[in-house]
Amino acid sequence: MESIAFRRRAADRVTRGLFALSAFVVILPLFLIFFDLLWKGARELKWTLLTDLPHPVGEPGGGIANGILGTLSIAGLAMAGGIPMAVMAGIYLAEYGRGKFASAVRFAVDTLTGVPSIIMGIFGYVLWVLPMKRFSAWAAAASLAMIFIPIVVRTTEEMLKTVPASVREAALALGIERWKTTLFITVRTATAGIVTGILLAMARIIGETAPLLFTALGNQFWQSGLDQPIAAIPLQVFNYAISPYDDWHDKAWAGALVLIGMVLAISGGARYFTRVRK
Repeated sequence: MESIAFRRRAADRVTRGLFALSAFVVILPLFLIFFDLLWKGARELKWTLLTDLPHPVGEPGGGIANGILGTLSIAGLAMAGGIPMAVMAGIYLAEYGRGKFASAVRFAVDTLTGVPSIIMGIFGYVLWVLPMKRFSAWAAAASLAMIFIPIVVRTTEEMLKTVPASVREAALALGIERWKTTLFITVRTATAGIVTGILLAMARIIGETAPLLFTALGNQFWQSGLDQPIAAIPLQVFNYAISPYDDWHDKAWAGALVLIGMVLAISGGARYFTRVRK
């Protein structure tokens, strides 16, 4: 009996060790990326980087202030139009979607989730840039929204499916109408998961570069209107990284560090807010 108990304890410890090792390997790339960016971009991480406009070639200094504002503007526009549409589509698929139409919607959403971002950029160029005859923040936001919406739709559907059926049945048994049960009970129960999906989708679009190359183009100055070319941090990092100037290479590392810092800050704040709500 003692030998059996010893083997069981040994097997349990080995299994726990393997699980812990797997978890460490999963999170290791995040820390490697963050510390590599911190090491290479910290020397250019100055206050002027966040407040100044880009300087011409050969002139020291300069920043990415217009890129920060442009990134927030584009992401805000994409989310403002995408969140209501995506959440409502996810509610439909989870609560009311039955039959061939719902199956076709799920298939289309799954297909859009796997479409390369550069294809979305080309589609946005054909659909918005060519008819408008100009690059613009609207075209960039529309292209990013096409990446954002499918992720949120599937996340919303899956989170609503995790709500126990007994919750819905209890509400219906009390005489509450079905649409009220869906909006005020089912959706509220799954709010934390839906918010998490929105954050994941936001983190995806905030770092996209390919769609912006075809729709936003970039800008060296402050934005004068949403119907004009607009700067964004991913575009600036891309342009700085492919340049032959060492100063711009340093700014590319610093810009990438600012970008990942924005994602981490927003994700951490949302997690704190969700925890407080719970």
